[in-house]
Amino acid sequence: MGLGNWQPAAEFNIYVDPQAAEMVFQSGIPVVMAGLDVTHKAQILPADIERFRQIGNPVSTIVAELLDFFMAYHKDEKWGFDGAPLHDPCTIAWLLKPEIFTTIERWVGVETEGKYTQGMTVVDYYHLTGNRPNTTLMLDVDREAFVDLLAQRLAFYA
Repeated sequence: MGLGNWQPAAEFNIYVDPQAAEMVFQSGIPVVMAGLDVTHKAQILPADIERFRQIGNPVSTIVAELLDFFMAYHKDEKWGFDGAPLHDPCTIAWLLKPEIFTTIERWVGVETEGKYTQGMTVVDYYHLTGNRPNTTLMLDVDREAFVDLLAQRLAFYA
């Protein structure tokens, strides 16, 4: 909601097929959206990676090594991150522990034709369109609880 990582206004997964994304949002099936404004808060910091490494099982060790690589990519100044945001794990975290996210119900559409905004998710935050909410929209994540959940799941493989 509000920024992109592939284009200035579009996140990669929506940008590559905005028509399909729009069909999903308007389909009537339950949709939960974790925008970049939220997933950027789900950052893994160097201390978190070390915590995962200290779990000491093969899975946690591999995950720590992968995150070391991921951290190196996100050190680029253009991102402005202290760590590396873990976008996709937010989906699983939502399924396992939705209470670590703050959410609201809002209508969401996808811009499919904009010259500068193709693939942008458009949120009717203030109910200006009169459209019924079609999306559970994540607004925030408890980063510490998110990291704790990841560590707990990694420890499961001991």
